[in-house]
Amino acid sequence: MQMFDILVIAAIAAVTVTLGLGLYSLFRGGDYALSHSNKLMRWRVGLQAVAVLILVGGMVWKATQGG
Repeated sequence: MQMFDILVIAAIAAVTVTLGLGLYSLFRGGDYALSHSNKLMRWRVGLQAVAVLILVGGMVWKATQGG
């Protein structure tokens, strides 16, 4: 497995875990939701941006390197 594949899997896993925690926080409600759900969803958006950049970077690299 190449380094790029590991980065993609790690990025997708991080987004998935953060989304799950954010949804759990949202449905739990109360004070916990007030302090955690919005913060976790902002983290999810940031992690998704990183995942997209990794994917785009990998596609560009493979297109230019002929791999």
